[in-house]
Amino acid sequence: MLARVFFSPKVGKSESPKDEENRKVRSWKSRKEKSDYVDKCYSQNPKASFGLFRLSDFRTKKRTTFEAMYLQQLSVINFKNYAEAGLTFSDGVNVFTGNNGAGKTNLLDAIHYLSLCKSYFNPIDSQQIKQGADFFIITGNFNKNGSNEAIACSVKRNQKKQFKRNKKDYQRLADHIGLFPLVMVSPYDISIIIEGSEERRKFIDNVISQTDNYYLDELINYNKVLVNRNALLKQIADTGRYDPALMEVYDEQLIASSAKIFEKRKTFMGSFTGIFDRHYSFLSDDAEEVELCYESQLLTDDFAGLLKKNMERDRFLERTSAGIHKDDLLFTIHGMPMKKFGSQGQQKSFLIALKLAQYSFLYQQNGFKPILLLDDIFDKLDDQRVTKLMQMISNHDFGQVFITDTNVSRVKSIFNEIGVDINLFKVKGGEIDA
Repeated sequence: MLARVFFSPKVGKSESPKDEENRKVRSWKSRKEKSDYVDKCYSQNPKASFGLFRLSDFRTKKRTTFEAMYLQQLSVINFKNYAEAGLTFSDGVNVFTGNNGAGKTNLLDAIHYLSLCKSYFNPIDSQQIKQGADFFIITGNFNKNGSNEAIACSVKRNQKKQFKRNKKDYQRLADHIGLFPLVMVSPYDISIIIEGSEERRKFIDNVISQTDNYYLDELINYNKVLVNRNALLKQIADTGRYDPALMEVYDEQLIASSAKIFEKRKTFMGSFTGIFDRHYSFLSDDAEEVELCYESQLLTDDFAGLLKKNMERDRFLERTSAGIHKDDLLFTIHGMPMKKFGSQGQQKSFLIALKLAQYSFLYQQNGFKPILLLDDIFDKLDDQRVTKLMQMISNHDFGQVFITDTNVSRVKSIFNEIGVDINLFKVKGGEIDA
């Protein structure tokens, strides 16, 4: 039985809309001017917000400057439907337009690779290689606080993936995660609501891992031990021989790792739910009451006790039936499961609020704005949600943004209306015109 913990009051009963002064569009001549403005507003009202970000989020780390990060250049060779392509980006809004199947989303996925060392859509690296080729290469140049960072990813069939930063190989890919944080908003995100708990754990792990390398280390270690323990349970079932000493070793290792992972997840959710509430209120105009709830067996039970209690069950099932690998997030609307009782529009609002909260959390923790990838949003979202997102872009709540869309006229019209310049790329059959 999973225990649940609620970290914040229901959305719909949150505080009133933010002061208009804090939403006003401003242009700063320097990061110091921006930081000074935040300090001034904080001294006047510590509970005020900067856009959709609380001023206290930045003050808690005594940050005196706002750092900056964006992708300047991208090149791909034999990646998906691209034989070869090179692009130069602005630090603002970049838009890929073209028909369905032209390769727009593949460019977003290449950017995702540079940030998180993997595809957003397909975990098998070799399947990203262009048909008929034996390898792919993705390279990118990031500007981080005025310094150039050259990132390269290469995959050859039947060989280990190589990842380099400034021409130096990573010994562990985990060391790269979080250096260039990124948030993707995609139609495929609906799996977070309608699929099993694994999708929701992936969401939690993705966010925390981009701010905490030690968390990723513990997660990798926990999963390795879990595989070994499950293999031992299967071996016991197959041979009838039980090695209690080896089982005890695995249990002790699981307990040590799970304690660290559980505490980090619990701490993360304590911060994240409040951020999520603000974003959902903004997107829905306080129209609904929703809750985001963390479920874990470890909230009410000692893990060591659970392992002993479930030993006979585990031996029968041939797998470990208790632990943080069973954690989940519960999404509700008006007290009912979002999966069953939320409309498509409400589910979309929930998902976007999750992703915007992820963006805000990464910004808060890292001190600079992540890259934001918006895949096919104008076709998949209704006018109200598009208007809200565009309002945030016009308020400079985001840093560098990449958008895909099939209708170039629509894109130009939308951004002309809010007075935001865009860098436009036309994509056709793996070819790109800037």
